[in-house]
Amino acid sequence: MPKGIIGKKIGMTRVFKDGKAVPVTVIQVEPNYVVTVRTEEKDGYSAVQLGTGARKEKRTPKPLLAIFNKAGVKPLKYLREFPLKEGENLEPGQEIKVEDVFEKGDLVDVTGKSKGKGFTSTMKRWDFSGFPKSHGSRYHRAVGSIGACSDPGRVFKGQRMAGHYGNVTTTVTGLEVVDIIPEKNVILVKGSVPGATNSVVTLKESVIVNRRKGKRKLEKSKAIYA
Repeated sequence: MPKGIIGKKIGMTRVFKDGKAVPVTVIQVEPNYVVTVRTEEKDGYSAVQLGTGARKEKRTPKPLLAIFNKAGVKPLKYLREFPLKEGENLEPGQEIKVEDVFEKGDLVDVTGKSKGKGFTSTMKRWDFSGFPKSHGSRYHRAVGSIGACSDPGRVFKGQRMAGHYGNVTTTVTGLEVVDIIPEKNVILVKGSVPGATNSVVTLKESVIVNRRKGKRKLEKSKAIYA
């Protein structure tokens, strides 16, 4: 099976485990379909391209439509590529469900596009402390100094300033899978994930699983949600 799957963020709620309220994000995972299989011999790496979401055939580019027809699937709206687990072999057109990839207690990384906040100041964008709030100060939320004087005589690239905040692809790592509801194609992930309601997110096997801290967290999670 692939090490990830495509889903849609529905919203947040809470579940009760051992008398404690656990905040969770509800992610709906409609069946994903294998579109393309990458192999070591042909592509130099092992991976699989999954697709989900209905797409109108007349709005599908012909080169992409040819790929769907070759795989034996209907045109799909969202495509993502995931590495394959060792020893796994999938065929184009094969259906992948959320319970085939994850189980309760797993650690996942969730990637999505964060909510756009528009143009914001440095205090909101970069958590600057600002200037004194007393009456003696005329500058409360201003940026302050952004560089030196005549030397170097310019503002360095990367200087933290006011600007566009949010609406970028971001990833939250090491979230626990609290529950999976196969009959509703739903997975419950502990905590919040990037993106607005009904936005597309990808769930992958967490990169921290093999780290010392990740192993401890995974063992604890398996024990709790077993």
